[in-house]
Amino acid sequence: MTIYDQADKNTRLTWIYILGFLVFVIGIGYVFAGAMNNYAILAVAVIFSVVMSFASYWWSDKIVLAMSGAKEVTRENALASPSLGRSGKEIYNIVENLCITAGLPVPKIYVIQDPSPNAFATGRNAEHAVICLTTGIIEKLEKPELEGVIAHELSHIGNKDILLSTVIVVLVGFVALLAGFFRRWSFFGGGRRSSDRDGGQLGLILMIAAIILSILAPVAAMLIQLAISRKREFLADADGALLTRYPEGLARALEKISADPTPMQHANQATAHLFIANPFKGKKVSSLFSTHPPISERVKRLRDIDVA
Repeated sequence: MTIYDQADKNTRLTWIYILGFLVFVIGIGYVFAGAMNNYAILAVAVIFSVVMSFASYWWSDKIVLAMSGAKEVTRENALASPSLGRSGKEIYNIVENLCITAGLPVPKIYVIQDPSPNAFATGRNAEHAVICLTTGIIEKLEKPELEGVIAHELSHIGNKDILLSTVIVVLVGFVALLAGFFRRWSFFGGGRRSSDRDGGQLGLILMIAAIILSILAPVAAMLIQLAISRKREFLADADGALLTRYPEGLARALEKISADPTPMQHANQATAHLFIANPFKGKKVSSLFSTHPPISERVKRLRDIDVA
């Protein structure tokens, strides 16, 4: 599969997930509207699903950046920030030079004040892309290693991974919130009112539905994240290495990120799959349920690349 095929596939998957979200929320609204004999709930579900699907496409990057506590930096304010460990001009030069090589517009650069080394890219397309770096990765990596990381993230932008990955954060989060809302409604008032009106049958139905939703919501969230193939990381590694013509830079960067014991302060399960490496340090996760392939395997593949 070429990078162009991968980009087209990611675009198709994005729309599939958005349509699936629409169907899911409308279906839940239909079930509860019928159970309560109040079809205003169905109208609310339709409006809610349409608005959230629209928002996930246009504003998901801003939502993710806000969740991560990221702040935009420019040449001027980055130069004035000694905590970055190197000048904003140097960071911008790295990004701009790699963008020229890749044929991509220069993305905005955001920084998370976090000592753990990590990075991610977000945005709906190359023209509205963002690269986000932690202060830890800026301070702890050498220039060739930082170039490898930025090239990896630029490859995600070029492959259109960023839209798919970022939309998933918003949709999965709101599905989980919706399930939580129905669970609370069922257990704390809705079930009792229904029991008074319908002899307890509707209350029992709603309670069972709430329990099922409360169980399935986190499972669905995990499965959707895992559905974002881990091959995208291998592809971005390979494309990033070809972009810099120096696979060893990214390989050493991944080794340093993996070996650093500092836990990330601004990560959560919804955004974990966006980062270049698993942000949850010290937590043993089966490779079957990990959103990232093993670092050792990624490093081995990078060192097997021949860029001559």
